[in-house]
Amino acid sequence: MKNDAQIQTDVQNQLKWEPEMNAAQIGVAVNNGIVTLSGIVDNYPKKLTAERIAKNVIGVKAVALDIQVGISPVNRKSDTEIAEACVNALRWDSSVPDDKLKVKVENATVTIEGTVEWGYQRLAAKNAIMKLTGVKGVNNMVVVKQKPSSIDIKQRIRQSFITTAGHEADNIRPEVLGSKVVLRGSVKSHYEKEEAENTAWATPGVNEVENKIEVVFEEFFESA
Repeated sequence: MKNDAQIQTDVQNQLKWEPEMNAAQIGVAVNNGIVTLSGIVDNYPKKLTAERIAKNVIGVKAVALDIQVGISPVNRKSDTEIAEACVNALRWDSSVPDDKLKVKVENATVTIEGTVEWGYQRLAAKNAIMKLTGVKGVNNMVVVKQKPSSIDIKQRIRQSFITTAGHEADNIRPEVLGSKVVLRGSVKSHYEKEEAENTAWATPGVNEVENKIEVVFEEFFESA
């Protein structure tokens, strides 16, 4: 089992190997397997990339983000300019029903509101906006109106795991509470945990996903 110093080194190395990241801008602190990332990056996607990199390091139990997005003067946009860019981005994305969505921009943070029929449309709306120049953050308030089925979610996750990881997700237990899905159980990597969450989001009617899946790393099984 890795100690905090080993986890810190691994996270720092992974950040250095990511082409789009400047590892010198990001501080990494680790306490009992919980990684805290701090610093300033020049766009919102880099903040999300840093989080993804840390979560995928073996031994990391959780990630706390204290990274700020500092837009350079060259890329800084007014809220009006950002709002116009958001409207265009949603219109150009064929998977987004832009006529059902509204956008609000305040201090470079975008809030998306509206109703869609599919979870993937909700995610697509966020993805279309978060890489726009000048955006510091995205609040996705879009609601999915269909009612999900726990059996359907379980089947979708299992099929996704068979396709991408070559095995079934027998240890994952989805619980449906209205339009909210709570995922419980255990997997062997953060990738599998995120894959299960993404699959749940892609299920019709899912408006919120709470991922309580535990990651039990393969090295623990091997050492047992």
